Formats: sequence, structure tokens, C-alpha cells
Amino acid sequence: MLMAMLALDDLLKNPFETFRIADELRKELVGDTVTYVVNRNINFTDICINDCKFCSFRNRRRYLLSIEEIRRKVEEAVEFGCTEVCIQGGLLPDADLDFYVSILHAVRDVDRKIHIHAFSPMEVVHAARNSGMHVEDVLRTFKKEGLGSMPGTAAEILDDRIRAHICPKKLKTAEWIEVIKLAHKLGIPTTATIMYGHMDGWDERIQHIMLIKKIQQETGGFTEFIPLPFMWRNNELGKRFRGSSGFEDLLMIAISRILLYPEVRNIQASWVKMGLKLAQAALHVGANDLGGTLMEENISKSAGATAGEYLTPEELRELIAVAGRVPRQRDTLYNLIE
Repeated sequence: MLMAMLALDDLLKNPFETFRIADELRKELVGDTVTYVVNRNINFTDICINDCKFCSFRNRRRYLLSIEEIRRKVEEAVEFGCTEVCIQGGLLPDADLDFYVSILHAVRDVDRKIHIHAFSPMEVVHAARNSGMHVEDVLRTFKKEGLGSMPGTAAEILDDRIRAHICPKKLKTAEWIEVIKLAHKLGIPTTATIMYGHMDGWDERIQHIMLIKKIQQETGGFTEFIPLPFMWRNNELGKRFRGSSGFEDLLMIAISRILLYPEVRNIQASWVKMGLKLAQAALHVGANDLGGTLMEENISKSAGATAGEYLTPEELRELIAVAGRVPRQRDTLYNLIE
């Protein structure tokens, strides 16, 4: 086994060798194909009862999209050719099961086929609490009403000591794991994420990645892993921590590829958070996906992301081709689209 021969210390102390190994493992698993999805983000509200120290999005405008506004955004997504809508928002005080189901119905009123990738584990727990229901029953209802998959966000760093400082009201590590495992059990695939570059160090990052690996070995329900660098502008945590370096971002991609080999096939480089050129570089250190077109993006933009919030499919293909890889459109579940 690779990790038996190569100590973690060696991976961190010899980054260029780590990059080489990660790129080889990427090629072995997925070849030179780099994927992207044609999707639209819909952040339906910035109103939130939580007080996460890293959040620059919460309560800035205090907006809430109406059901009709959500429908219009879905109509635009369908007209654009999106195969997915990604829907997340802040935690409205009284948002219950019926509220979240109304969003699913709004999508299905417009289109019966578009994939609904929606509601973080925190939103699922919030709906369960406000409805007096068990999380599993909420997930069953979501799936019945059209949910296709879930973003594995709200993970941040899966270390409760750090979570107590950066997101004290958010669900605990064990709760995040429970929601994810239940989703997988019910046939709802999820992504997995990590937010790094603040109070965390490599010990916590590696612990987080190995938790993801263990869950994947048990359930096989993760479609991808997405390392997300902490965006430090316009939030309380950014007064103490200024995020990661570009070199560190590439090392996170590479370490993720190596540690998650072979269970997690897809490692995504977030062009929104990393920037376009660094995301291209990530394709040579283990990443094989660039995410989506987005059409709009509010959360990273609020925290100072400068790469924009929309790329056309043509622009994504060009980014990939210029980096020396083969661009292919995929759907949410990584089925290639001709």
C-alpha cells in the first residue's frame, strides 16, 4: 500500500514529490479527462440564526427569495442548458420540512428532469429540529419530493475543538457524519468538503480527510472531495487568520488525492475560491474536476473571492484544454455527457 511506504511527514516535507505522486494517482484513476458540470447556484436567503465566525454572507442584505423568484431562476437555468441546480441558504428561524419541500416543488414545477443538488447537513438538521422529526425521516421526504444529491458542506473542519471556536452553533462532527451516512444509506449521494487555512493545522486536516476515507469505505456515497481554502475578508475569523498560500492550496489538493486513493475518484479544484490559474495548476497535482458554471455565487464573493461567479461551458473547456487536459462535461453524479 502506498501510504505504508510513504510517511505523512514525507508528503509534507517533499511537496514536489507529493505533487508527482498525486498526479500519477490521478492519471491511474481517471486518466487525463477533466470534468465540469453546467449548473446554477441558488442561494435562497442570507438570513441565518447561526453565528459562524468565518461567514461573510450571513445577514448582509437580509434577503429571502420568493418561490416565484426561485422558479424564475430555475427557468433561466433550464434555458441555459443546466443539468443541475445547487440550492443552499442561511438558516431561517422557522424553516421546517414544509419550507424546504416547497423549494423542491418550485424546481419540479419548472422541470421534472433537472438534478436537484441541495441542502447541507446543517439545513437537514435544522429542518428536523423545527419539524420535531428524525433526520432520517426528513431525508426520506426530501428524496421522495425530488432531491437528487446533497452538498457535503457544513463540514468545515471535522474537529469539535476547532468547531467550538469557529462555528459554535453548527452541528458537531458526529452529527455531520450521521446525516451523511443516513443520506448514503437512503441512496442520496453527497459531496465532501473541507475548509482549511484558519485555526487548523495539518494534523486536523489529515484527520478530516481520513474520516472522509473511512465513511467512503463504509458507504461509497461520496461523489467527490472538494478542498475549500478559507476566505478571510469581511468576517470575524479573518481578523486573526489570513488564509492559506497558493502553494498550500496545491499541497491540499495533492494530499487529498493521495490519502483518499483509491476510494474517492474525483478531487475538485474550486475555481471560485482558488482563482482560475491556480485551479489550472491543481490539475497537475491531483485534481480532475473544476466544478460548475455556477451562473451566480454569493457566499465566496461576500468573503472576497475575485475569480468571478460565472464561467460559460466554453470558458471552462478552454481553461482545461490550455492546462493540457481533456475537457468533458459531466452530470452531478459524474456520468459523462456527450
